[in-house]
Amino acid sequence: MESITIQRVTLEEITKLQEIGINTFCEAFAHLNSHQDMQQYLDQSFSIDKLTTELTEKDSQIYFALLDERVIGYLKINLGEAQTEKQDNDALEIERIYVLKEFHGQKVGQILYQKAVELADEIRAPYVWLGVWEENHRALRFYEKNGFTPFGKHAFWLGSDEQTDLMMKKILPVASGL
Repeated sequence: MESITIQRVTLEEITKLQEIGINTFCEAFAHLNSHQDMQQYLDQSFSIDKLTTELTEKDSQIYFALLDERVIGYLKINLGEAQTEKQDNDALEIERIYVLKEFHGQKVGQILYQKAVELADEIRAPYVWLGVWEENHRALRFYEKNGFTPFGKHAFWLGSDEQTDLMMKKILPVASGL
């Protein structure tokens, strides 16, 4: 595979963000959820207004994974008050890592994850945490392989369907003095 680059998303790229967000979420979850619940979630989570808010939030950052100039995946991280569920002011939350299905198994997710770890290292975060749907076995294996362990659960609403996310964290070397 040619070289993948990681680039921070700007407001001028909001329609690309909307497109990759909808496409990757549908690829991952449409077959496991009702059309109505999916549509309600997509309308709420990937509207231009919602994405504008995310892109202008000072404690959130979104990055594209690019192959040539094609967006093939993205990463969203949150710090401080922007965390979806407040954990620790100094912790970094990975809210989303999504990659187009045709690029699964080609290390794109790993490259995006490494970007999140680099950002966590820059701010000397004691740990990185995330929530992952308990039925998303591929993602669970990915995070376990990268050293994440469960520490709790929380509810995630997909439309009218209450689902359970496992909350996972990885303690970073800076926190343990390594």
